[in-house]
Amino acid sequence: MLSIIPAFGKHKNDVFYNAVGASGAVSAIVFSSILLYPVGKIYFFLIPVGIPAPIFGILYLIYEAAMSRRAKDNIGHDAHFWGAVFGLIFTIALKPELVVLFVQQLGLMF
Repeated sequence: MLSIIPAFGKHKNDVFYNAVGASGAVSAIVFSSILLYPVGKIYFFLIPVGIPAPIFGILYLIYEAAMSRRAKDNIGHDAHFWGAVFGLIFTIALKPELVVLFVQQLGLMF
């Protein structure tokens, strides 16, 4: 729900903008899981090769930011982006020591 606030500010004068769905919340959960388990991989349906979670996260944020600027496909890219950011911030706020564990696990990964 919080992920739509920046999008609302951006699109408040656009009567055709829709902000319905739970995709921002899903992004928050995915990014929280990346923080909790950075050595994991993200898999896509029918693609047998996993993408390392931190790399997926960076690519996802870049993609959502770029698509948000284009805003031609009627998808809430703002909600996806800010949901992901919220997932990271909220998880860190609940358990700040996870940042240290995240960095340690990244060191083992690369």
